[in-house]
Amino acid sequence: MAAWFLFARWTPPFLHPWRALMLKAFGARIGSNCRVHASACVWWPGNLELGDNVLIGPGALLYNQGHICVGSDSVISQRAHLCASSHDIADPHFQLVLDPVTIRRGCWVAAEAFVGPGVTMGEGAVLSARGALFSDAEAWTVYRGNPATALRPRAQPAAEG
Repeated sequence: MAAWFLFARWTPPFLHPWRALMLKAFGARIGSNCRVHASACVWWPGNLELGDNVLIGPGALLYNQGHICVGSDSVISQRAHLCASSHDIADPHFQLVLDPVTIRRGCWVAAEAFVGPGVTMGEGAVLSARGALFSDAEAWTVYRGNPATALRPRAQPAAEG
């Protein structure tokens, strides 16, 4: 976090490649053409995997004590929160429990939405603004609310050919 503050947090918006390089230097696996905004917060770069063409928006929080994987062509919007850990409430010491978050290809986590530990969003799924997802999301489905529920199917893009 200190390195991010010193070398990336202050950088202008167009320096996405520099910020990607900084994350890679600390163990993140990042595909090509990823854009991570300077105000985003990645708790542990070594537990982060981004596919190609991923956008991590301003103020997004990736609380990745556990592994977070964001598939290609996905967007994590401003101030969205991905959380890959919790605590065992049955344990009197509330021991940490790591539970990975997987966002498949072509997903969108909209502004200020929350994706909880152990959740997988299927390909093309959308979580609307301020939604809170605590269980897996079906592919090509739009979710909203807290807790998030399926709203409607999402149209799949036409096959290129």
